[in-house]
Amino acid sequence: MKTSWTFRALGICLGALVPALGYSQEPFYNAPNSNYADSATQYQSMYSQPPQSYAAPDVPQALPQVDDISAASYYNLLERVEALEAEKAEEACKEVDLIAKPTQKWSGRVHFDYWNFPDESALPNYIETGNPNDGPDDFIGFRRLRFGVGGDVWENMNYKIEMEFADPANLAFKDAYLGWTQLPFLQTVLLGNQKRPYGLDHLNSSRYNVFMERPFVIEAFNQDARRIGLQSYGVSENESWNWRYGYFLMDDLAKVGHQYDDNYQSEIAGRLANTIWYDETSGGRGYAHWAISGSAAFPGSGGDDRFTTRPESRTSEKWLDTGSLGASNYQLVGLEGVLNIGAFSLVGEYQTVHANRSAAPDVNFGGGYVYAAYWLTGESTPWERDSGTLGRTKPFENFWLVNRCDGCRSYGWGAWQVAARYSYGDFSDADVFGGVGESATLGVNWWWNPNARVQFNYINGRISDRVIAGAPSDAGWYDMFGLRFMVDF
Repeated sequence: MKTSWTFRALGICLGALVPALGYSQEPFYNAPNSNYADSATQYQSMYSQPPQSYAAPDVPQALPQVDDISAASYYNLLERVEALEAEKAEEACKEVDLIAKPTQKWSGRVHFDYWNFPDESALPNYIETGNPNDGPDDFIGFRRLRFGVGGDVWENMNYKIEMEFADPANLAFKDAYLGWTQLPFLQTVLLGNQKRPYGLDHLNSSRYNVFMERPFVIEAFNQDARRIGLQSYGVSENESWNWRYGYFLMDDLAKVGHQYDDNYQSEIAGRLANTIWYDETSGGRGYAHWAISGSAAFPGSGGDDRFTTRPESRTSEKWLDTGSLGASNYQLVGLEGVLNIGAFSLVGEYQTVHANRSAAPDVNFGGGYVYAAYWLTGESTPWERDSGTLGRTKPFENFWLVNRCDGCRSYGWGAWQVAARYSYGDFSDADVFGGVGESATLGVNWWWNPNARVQFNYINGRISDRVIAGAPSDAGWYDMFGLRFMVDF
């Protein structure tokens, strides 16, 4: 930044005068006897300055002697000070990154699954096939096949459109919204199809989840997770706290995009999360998290008071099902916690629902899960403090295998994780016999690189208290094996 000619002239004059002033004042600073001191006192009295209208700044009692300052040095000093002041002023006024035109970033994921269902007991067979002696058919195909784009349309506006192609006959959108950022108090607000704010395992992306399918209660109480709504997202300055809350339509409109109905079947929901400990020194290899979430839902007579889910695998039928409850409203409360110490993780959730029915007794459902996971290769599971969710794992060494020119092979092992989960969900109460589900799942995750991995799950489970007309019993055991190849970008 250029300095005005007035400052330049002043700098040159001062640069020329400083040596002379230093020479003339040397006797006073280094007075050898009292005569010099008396002379200095008289001199200062004769040429004393008039009173100033401002308080003099505190300065050291003894200043170092300056023998010489060139005009060029003084001029350079003035220029540097002005440049620093201008830079600080520019940073203070800059609030958002300016963009010349809307931006776009393409994303996608491919999850290819194989599920094997050995001969199950009579009840699971009957639920799946209608024949207690005929076991479920194996599943092979795409679990998820998504493609989307997102970005900014202005400095403080964004958007995202993501489509699901796994079932070509029934295309559906997932995240589909427009939003505003950098807002006072509200911070970020999104309008459109987005995840409802409860259930950590649902808020986590399927790209990073430890197990192939979500637990009973998480999937039953928040089926398909996303709904059209208006939601605010916020985070504290130090990222210890984050929150989200909003208003949603309860109908899943992902395949139709709209509804014609005066009965909105609305829901108000929110989540408050706290990263109570985060080890900055290790780069986040240690952390602890807790959160509480809740929902007040008003399904009316629209049928959105039905809780149903699969047995934590990709069966064709949903094995646990309350049916429509005829509830005028229901309330959900969820608690969650995470503890991560290096390569070890411990995660758990509990959720409960109380449904108010006018023509029948009120009912309560609930359950939860807990799992432990460990990285055999020493990695740790990242934590996103601004959202209170899992992040993307980056292996210390990617998986690779190539031929070398000397006839040998070189390879990398990737990252290996083992995990075990216990899950419980109770959907029977009073006159409702939706069933009680229990399962134990063993999982192995092999990360080839940050964007690709293989998952293997073995499930041993049991269903009880499940009353279905014509069923051979109300309880039964089952075993399942799952394998997934997945990439995302």
